[in-house]
Amino acid sequence: MDFLRGVDESATGGPKSSVATDAIKSRLAAGEAGFSATVRGMVHTIRDIGEVAFVILRLSRELVQCVYEEGVTGFDIKNLKEESAVEVTGTVNAERRAPQGFEIRLKTIRALSEPAAPLPIAISKWKLGTSLETKLELRPIILRNTRERAKFKLQEGIVRAFRDYLLGQGFTEIHTPKIVAKGAEGGANVFRLDYFNKKAELGQSPQFYKQMMVGVYGRVFEAAPVFRAEKHNTTRHLNEYVSLDFEMGFIDSFTDVMDMETGFLQYMRALLEAEYAQELRLLGVALPDVSRIPMVRFDEAKRLVSEKYSRPIRNPYDLEPEEEQLIGRYFQEEHGSEFVFVTHYPTKKRPFYAMDDPEDARFTLSFDLLFRGLEVTTGGQRVHGYSEILRKAQLKGLDPDGMGDYLSIFKYGMPPHGGLGLGLERLAMRLLDETNVREAALFPRDVNRLEP
Repeated sequence: MDFLRGVDESATGGPKSSVATDAIKSRLAAGEAGFSATVRGMVHTIRDIGEVAFVILRLSRELVQCVYEEGVTGFDIKNLKEESAVEVTGTVNAERRAPQGFEIRLKTIRALSEPAAPLPIAISKWKLGTSLETKLELRPIILRNTRERAKFKLQEGIVRAFRDYLLGQGFTEIHTPKIVAKGAEGGANVFRLDYFNKKAELGQSPQFYKQMMVGVYGRVFEAAPVFRAEKHNTTRHLNEYVSLDFEMGFIDSFTDVMDMETGFLQYMRALLEAEYAQELRLLGVALPDVSRIPMVRFDEAKRLVSEKYSRPIRNPYDLEPEEEQLIGRYFQEEHGSEFVFVTHYPTKKRPFYAMDDPEDARFTLSFDLLFRGLEVTTGGQRVHGYSEILRKAQLKGLDPDGMGDYLSIFKYGMPPHGGLGLGLERLAMRLLDETNVREAALFPRDVNRLEP
């Protein structure tokens, strides 16, 4: 959306070299001033105060302040509309009060396109002050607000960190199908569809495929959508979300998977601090300390919060949302950590491919990662032996005949392996300190929303 280029005023052939806002800042820092530049962007807002007007341009990531002067700028400011696409040329000077520390005193403005109607909402406001429902109804326009779009720039940073870190750890990026014959998790929460007169489903998880690919590459990852047909209408559930998945072979313990996730979170924090500082400042995000993440067994976690907060244990096989919140609170108060790994979930509540704890088969070598009291990750060690995966599938009431392709990887040999799935929107929701996961979803899909 933005295009900045330096203008050699002595040349007759127009602009010669492309530059970005950081290049303009570098020239100013070197003591240059009064040089010319041409910028393309959208008119974010206009503040007309008579003979002078401030025109703020919205570029792909930042706002640039331009100054219109009557009799100097070759354009009638009355003909300029907000959300017009424009090309402006002017003289660059330092201005500490401007959004980028400089401003462009305009010589010319050229309208490249104009809106056909005024905006339904003033997106140039610092805070929109409107309901979530309105924000979702007007999503394509609302996302032009600087704070709203900054949320998803941070999400870019999260996915970028996930990809870069894992590539650096010897992982291979894969892309698995989302139209499948059978869901990895089983159960009724699948979207079924007709696939050329065959029964098919939208993938609940890339689990089967990423396990298959461990036998090919050893370590694999994917960042892609998954689908859950859950009729929830809560602040923490979406029916389509982005899952950050990885699977790694030749592990010694399921703690290797937790260590890999901890390394990713540390890398993510460093990357966001270094390259997304302006979004962090704009949104007031305080990054969590991930130097060390504590671990606690599932049953011990339930006992600790039950005793400290006088809450009876009602469900011995799973964590209720309130319990997750209390576990998060406990480890914040007692250990100063906003993250906690809860390990050894009961076998009854984990998928058939989760490896049982050899010391107590009632529990699995699995974990959830809670962030500020919300589950953002599920992972663990997987069964890798053929006879064991058959046994566990049958115990869960699954028909092995319908999983031939998946089971073949175990029949023909698999290394000890494990992995996880991390919900991007939930992680972003907690980083942003939002109360509803839809705030952290670009175009959310829930039980009521299919548009835009």
